[in-house]
Amino acid sequence: MAEILINLDKVGVSLAGRPIFNDISWEIQRNQRIGLVGANGVGKSTLLKIIAQEMQADEGNIFRKSGLTWARLHQEPSLPPGHTVLQEALTAVPQLGITEAKMAKLEQQMGQPETYSNPRALEKVMVKHEKLLRQYDQLGGDRYNSLVRETLSALGMGSDKWNILTDHLSGGQKKLIMLAKLLVQAPELLLLDEPDNHLDLPAKRNLEKLIRSYAGCVVIISHDRYLLDEIATHIAEMESGRINLYHGNYTAYTTERELRRLRQQQLYAAQQKEIAGIEAAIKRFELWASMVVNERHIKQARSRQRMLDKMDKVEKVTEARRMKLDLAGWRGSKKSVELVHVTKTFDNGQTIFRDLNLTLWHGEKVGLVGPNGAGKSVLLKQLLEPEAITGGEIKIGPSNKIGYYAQEQETLHDEWDLITEIRQAAPVSRETAVAILLRYLFSYEQMQQPIGKLSGGERSRLQLAKLVLERPNLLLLDEPTNNLDIPAIEVLEETLDEFVGTVLVISHDRYFLDKVVDRIVELRDGQLTEFLGGYTDYLAEQE
Repeated sequence: MAEILINLDKVGVSLAGRPIFNDISWEIQRNQRIGLVGANGVGKSTLLKIIAQEMQADEGNIFRKSGLTWARLHQEPSLPPGHTVLQEALTAVPQLGITEAKMAKLEQQMGQPETYSNPRALEKVMVKHEKLLRQYDQLGGDRYNSLVRETLSALGMGSDKWNILTDHLSGGQKKLIMLAKLLVQAPELLLLDEPDNHLDLPAKRNLEKLIRSYAGCVVIISHDRYLLDEIATHIAEMESGRINLYHGNYTAYTTERELRRLRQQQLYAAQQKEIAGIEAAIKRFELWASMVVNERHIKQARSRQRMLDKMDKVEKVTEARRMKLDLAGWRGSKKSVELVHVTKTFDNGQTIFRDLNLTLWHGEKVGLVGPNGAGKSVLLKQLLEPEAITGGEIKIGPSNKIGYYAQEQETLHDEWDLITEIRQAAPVSRETAVAILLRYLFSYEQMQQPIGKLSGGERSRLQLAKLVLERPNLLLLDEPTNNLDIPAIEVLEETLDEFVGTVLVISHDRYFLDKVVDRIVELRDGQLTEFLGGYTDYLAEQE
């Protein structure tokens, strides 16, 4: 039997008086790689904080294996300023530096005449040094520096980046350094909160390899279903304040979940039929007992009622509320977009791409991929301002109306409330704006708050609501799945599948690309390369 690292027994927590979850029971065992999934707001990050002892549960008990070591990767990357990449990574095990400093001090002491000329004093110092040397070896010692460098390189942070200050790194790169430090520490339990956010496709593949080869147990929160397919041995689903554990990867989980729900619905229907029969019998016996005073009829009614009270009730299968997204689209120009020898040079003289040629036809769904910094977002924004290019020509079909989804969500006004934002996007009444926002899972209280107070996922849903109101037939989407939970991503996939129009989407979500696009265009080193099919087809050609 596998060793239990963590056992949660009916754990519950509330924040500001609002219950986040309750009655969570869950065993985490050695060598498991668990994908923790569930809609935004169900408490996944909170649960990891409780496991890591960064928060206290309000109820229930938590058992931890004696001597268990763990580490948690935070969702938002944060590093102290002024360190280079390598300097920061080398702080992974602070105790090692402290031990080295103590050893150096003792070595200096050994070289002093008052020590080496006094056998007893020398022996005392040597005993201390030997103890520190053992500790140094246990912490990795001479192997430490090379291990840090190897781990950084395995995550795609090669020696060409080691002298860059962390202040100048992207959020994804900062997260890689934080992850490298945790991997070097090698705790028995690794808790990862969306480690793949902001990573490009090569970085995600590196991440998968390291997680698959990790010697300890891993619990990972991620909305990247492709990653969960590649690394997970189990899926833990948080729903309705509880955890349901499934064996296998994400695809196996979705299949088993549907089977479980189908079985539960069948059991529920059968039990409801049985309950209806028992309730009808109780009414008959009670009626007979009232017509003819008969103790036997009364006892039979009571017996049936006790049977009903003792019955383990099967819960009715309920569908979680889903965002309603109606991007219908419409027929437009046959040639939606055409790039002819397009070049973009910034004011500082840097040319980010040169001589790009590309045609998007009506009805096509194209994925734009490439490493971070290749200029994908810049290219998408150029389609909004064709006249601002440095060289070449961008042609937008005359019967096309563009709908743009911004990765940084700069199309939203942080100081406005949600109702005002919707009414500025389309000439609708306040009542209609409220009805629209309800379809995107916003409460009336949220609608009256400034947009700046919304979470990333809520801002994404609001941006999609505005996109629908614009009624475009040419969609330019820059990382639309960032911040969305899996149920919302699935709604977006279904909507884009039925969309009558053209889609050009930048995404690092490989599962999403496989579901949505029929052509991949890679922007790398300032040039475009085309691949037919989705991400899996693109990957096969790359390899």
